[in-house]
Amino acid sequence: MDNINFTGTQINYYFVCKRKLWLFTRAIRFEDENEYVQLGKLIDESTYKRNKKQIEIGNIKIDFIDNKGVIHEIKKSNKIEKAHIYQLKYYIYFLNKMGVKNIIGEIDYPKLKQRQKVILDAEDEMEFKAIFSDIHEILDRKKPPAIINKPYCKKCAYYEFCFV
Repeated sequence: MDNINFTGTQINYYFVCKRKLWLFTRAIRFEDENEYVQLGKLIDESTYKRNKKQIEIGNIKIDFIDNKGVIHEIKKSNKIEKAHIYQLKYYIYFLNKMGVKNIIGEIDYPKLKQRQKVILDAEDEMEFKAIFSDIHEILDRKKPPAIINKPYCKKCAYYEFCFV
């Protein structure tokens, strides 16, 4: 199922928490009140000011594109790096499907003063087909997936919804 109708946030949440993905997609959202989400937005808004931010193309929102054509995603922490990497790989995949080729990405961690280069290869493209299928299966469920209870859950915007 080659479907590019997902947002980057949905791809990210797929790797972080399937329950969060299910709730978010149903417009059950608590991000605006969460201090960690607000801190991430502040970091995004206060860094890389010379670059145009939040470039919307279809369902994706790229944080910025530098003068070399590299797409960037700004993140507060590298604690859930796999989710960040796949979110950026999805942006590259999305752009490839729209005819934009030879794109690379970088995840910027300004607080850590680190960058992570991200590329999309043929194996990733095949993996996305399985990811899309799995996301569709999750979203088709009548009830949300089970609570996962990971250490990072305590900082999640959905913590009180899931655990209180």
